[in-house]
Amino acid sequence: MNSPIRRPAFFVSDRTGITSENMGDALLEQFNGLKFKRATYPFVDTPDKARALVQIINRTAEEHEVRPLVFSSIVNDEIRTIVKTSAGLHLSFFDAFLGQLEDELGMRARHSVVSRAQNTERYDARMEAVNFALNHDDGVSDKNLEEADVILMGVSRSGKTPTCLYLALQYGIRAANYPLTPEDLDSTDLPRMVKNHKHKLFGLTIEAERLHDIRQERRPDSRYAALATCRSEVADAQAMFRRHNLPFTNTTHKSVEELAVSIIQACHLKRRF
Repeated sequence: MNSPIRRPAFFVSDRTGITSENMGDALLEQFNGLKFKRATYPFVDTPDKARALVQIINRTAEEHEVRPLVFSSIVNDEIRTIVKTSAGLHLSFFDAFLGQLEDELGMRARHSVVSRAQNTERYDARMEAVNFALNHDDGVSDKNLEEADVILMGVSRSGKTPTCLYLALQYGIRAANYPLTPEDLDSTDLPRMVKNHKHKLFGLTIEAERLHDIRQERRPDSRYAALATCRSEVADAQAMFRRHNLPFTNTTHKSVEELAVSIIQACHLKRRF
């Protein structure tokens, strides 16, 4: 049996491509059962690069005998116009919304990429938050912990580190995390390192079966990965959260993006850039 044809989908940008990928993926996810062959082309920021990309899209259209989808977040009018000459279906974030915003705001947009130099304050805030998350990962240090916006607490492998880094990268939020040890879970009190920061604590929990699978990959057939251990630690952690009236959420079926938004809302945090 032949495998189903995957529809070509191009994500094109004159910067990193993150915006076009996010926009395109959000739309493509609405079509269950269809397969897409994704290709990302960042930094298409000159006419020559745009013309070269048009050739690639056109060649893909001929080879697959189907119209490629082209999701674009190209700001520059000239380069965007060149890309639109391709054989693909061109879906541009800026074509869709920029004109309407200009009409509503009564002024013309810059129609040019904002340079790194113009984003210095925003960039610095992001890097400061990332460094903070790395320096306060897994409870390695309580130095300057009072500067944290939030402190995530949970058993090992419950998703603390990636969530902290995502909060830092996407929102500039200073997030620290503390791993609950067996000694912590045996106590009725909060861990000493974070006890004085109770108002910043947010708990992460996870289904024991999922935790078992994750730990099994890390340390196969160990007591650490045993299902009984996972069940005991998860139950004790949830009991601690409830005992001290700490907000918490289950990470099992949530993406890191969803976790970050849940934490921001629950803790009333604000983006730093």
